[in-house]
Amino acid sequence: MGHVFPRHTKVQLPEIASGDGCYLIDANGKRYLDGCGGAAVSCLGHSDGEVADAIKAQIDEIAYAHTGFFTSRPAEELSDLLIAHAPEGIERVYLVSGGSEAVEAALKLARQYYLEIGEPRRNRVITRMQSYHGNTLGALAIGGNMWRREPFDPLMIETFHIPACYAYRDKRDDESEFDYGQRVANALEEELLRLGPDTVMAFIAEPVVGATLGAVPAVQGYFKRIREICDQYGVLLILDEVMCGMGRTGTLFASEQEGIVPDIVCIAKGLGAGYVPVGAMMCSGKIYAAIEARSGFFQHGHTYMGHPTVSAGSLAVVKAIIGRGLLGNVVEKGQALKSALDERFGQHAHVGDIRGRGLFQGIELVQDRNSKAPFDASRGINKKVKKAAFEAGLMCYPMGGTIDGKRGDHVLIAPPFIINDSQIDELADKLLGAVNVAIR
Repeated sequence: MGHVFPRHTKVQLPEIASGDGCYLIDANGKRYLDGCGGAAVSCLGHSDGEVADAIKAQIDEIAYAHTGFFTSRPAEELSDLLIAHAPEGIERVYLVSGGSEAVEAALKLARQYYLEIGEPRRNRVITRMQSYHGNTLGALAIGGNMWRREPFDPLMIETFHIPACYAYRDKRDDESEFDYGQRVANALEEELLRLGPDTVMAFIAEPVVGATLGAVPAVQGYFKRIREICDQYGVLLILDEVMCGMGRTGTLFASEQEGIVPDIVCIAKGLGAGYVPVGAMMCSGKIYAAIEARSGFFQHGHTYMGHPTVSAGSLAVVKAIIGRGLLGNVVEKGQALKSALDERFGQHAHVGDIRGRGLFQGIELVQDRNSKAPFDASRGINKKVKKAAFEAGLMCYPMGGTIDGKRGDHVLIAPPFIINDSQIDELADKLLGAVNVAIR
């Protein structure tokens, strides 16, 4: 009826009216439990007064000033707070407006770093199949989400992919999880040697794969081996924590649980909790020093980077996550969510796997759990689950193409960090009903 260009021109969406904690309320008064945080964004729910007040107060002072002319107190304080809690060695914060921008900044910084230190041949990026790093052309090119990539392949840079760490489907019966992880990590070394190590600038991966695989963490030891390989061949390790970071898995940075430090880390989503559009590319002191010592100029930038109002809102969000003990709540309620999913789906004939960390959980739907055979893609099971859940008053994040971009269905669950036990039961019950409706 209006002039908005929607995500889908043939879908009529209800109008959002208000929020109440873990619930969204449409213009007709219907309440929806936000079981996915939109897209793992709304970690504080939808009515946080402290964050709203911080945004309003900053607007009263100064809403915007271009970073080519000024820095701002909120941007400085946010950066200081993030670095105070970042993995050791990460020393600088580049504030942008979202996850795709953060990934684009990471790619360009990696390239410029090697130019600055006199290794101009390094221009290749290795990434993993069944990954997702954003929808801008650079971020899309390095992703392994094939159905998103395919229409735009002629426009994208060449990238190189190795298999995902996806033990549910790819671990052999004759190997342990650790041995499997070492095998698939070593695929990075094999690809480096095939391409020529001195031509590769970076390897990028999600510590817990979000949208494309449905909350799949790596097995123990995988990322330590990845870090060793990157160090051996002088390749930068970029971790994409846009979806799984900022407390979503139980630690502020997901890499903390892997016992490694990246060279560059990208964050967004929970960084603003939906109250402001924000992302950040964070880099090591070593990378920053290379830029500072030579040109002094990172050849990149956006109009709204370091936006004072956005930074004030994000600062309030990060303070809330740390200061209210919400990381502990993610661990506790994550265990409760896992138990609720196990209870409803652990013996379900069409659920093959339940996985995840913290309040970042996923279930993989299958036609047959013994053979792990997926549903025929033509049935659109993931779309039916989303529709049935939404009608029942639950927002969840299903997706298809889990296995290879075409076959497979999963549902991603990523509720606000403030979710309580009764809401976890409501989520699990409504999701069970939606899955049963979708597959009947």
